[in-house]
Amino acid sequence: MVKWFSVILAATLMMDWRSWALETCLQEQQRLKDQLRLLEAQVKQQRVRIEQLLQEKELQLLERGDEKSVPRLGGRRQYADCSEVFNDGHRLSGFYRIKPLQSPEEFSAFCDMADGGGWTVVQRRSDGSENFDRNWDDYEKGFGNFVKKHGEYWLGNKNLHFLTAQRDYTLKIELADFEGEHRFAQYESFRVGGEKSAYELSFREYSGTAGDSLAGSFHPEVQWWASHLRMKFSTRDRDNDNYSGNCAKEDRAGWWYNSLVSRKREEDSGNAGLRQSQVIPKPAGGPPSTSCSGPGESTKVSLGKPQRSVLQRGLHRRNGQRHRLVHLARVVVFSEVCRHEDQAQQLCGECRLGVHRKRSFLPHHSR
Repeated sequence: MVKWFSVILAATLMMDWRSWALETCLQEQQRLKDQLRLLEAQVKQQRVRIEQLLQEKELQLLERGDEKSVPRLGGRRQYADCSEVFNDGHRLSGFYRIKPLQSPEEFSAFCDMADGGGWTVVQRRSDGSENFDRNWDDYEKGFGNFVKKHGEYWLGNKNLHFLTAQRDYTLKIELADFEGEHRFAQYESFRVGGEKSAYELSFREYSGTAGDSLAGSFHPEVQWWASHLRMKFSTRDRDNDNYSGNCAKEDRAGWWYNSLVSRKREEDSGNAGLRQSQVIPKPAGGPPSTSCSGPGESTKVSLGKPQRSVLQRGLHRRNGQRHRLVHLARVVVFSEVCRHEDQAQQLCGECRLGVHRKRSFLPHHSR
């Protein structure tokens, strides 16, 4: 009897212990779940705070204009352009490594995260520190200052081709003169061809208030020599324009040049005042009567999928003399899949890719 009593007692104690152990385990499990939820909430709060700090830092950098304080940033995955960088949560402007879908390798591009974010800057002209009178190879590969926030550079024709080949883009150009007048030009299906086509420029329908300078349709009878449509890229050592001379040599920069443009074009297109925003005038000796149909040298071009690209140009007059860029013009390239209307803002000494205010692709007069 004592033996059976001992067995029953032992079994009861074992059951009580198992019950206690199970209850303890469930309590510990619940405690860990509560702790996990608390940690997840804290991580979420920290992420929000980090994002706020990045945004505050970005504002400080923009207000100070401190070029050297812009870090070179990177992500854990490859980005096709700056719009993907922005969509991945990055909010600080700076140099990121991007890799368009068809590109064989990554390359650095400045991503401007202001005004909606996701701007991929493909060209910047700001202070004349960089020589844009370069040969074909330089323009093909890209050149310039890929460190400073306001550093001048050209992203490269190959890279520009890979960017615009990913999908259809809309090129939007927003203009502003020094009297506060605003105009814009927009082109559908903006694209730069590949190496075999000499990086041919293509675009479609124009709309806007700035005049159709890119297609040269301000007067149909001169469109054949004023349009940039289907023009191949030209440099000082690779002349692909329709001019008897070499536009790239005369204007001291590479571009999709066509032919000669009369000085009267400024008046006829209604953009005479806006032409003053161009950065590089012709050498001293009086204004030329003709020039090549090319870009304003102050351009800074940017691209972005659901974003835009930017051109920057500008100059101001002081004591009757022209001085280098102080006013920003941006051009925007939007994906036709995701189209936005961004507000034009007046910025000084900066351009981005997404495209916002810039002068249109008008001839630039070299110094």
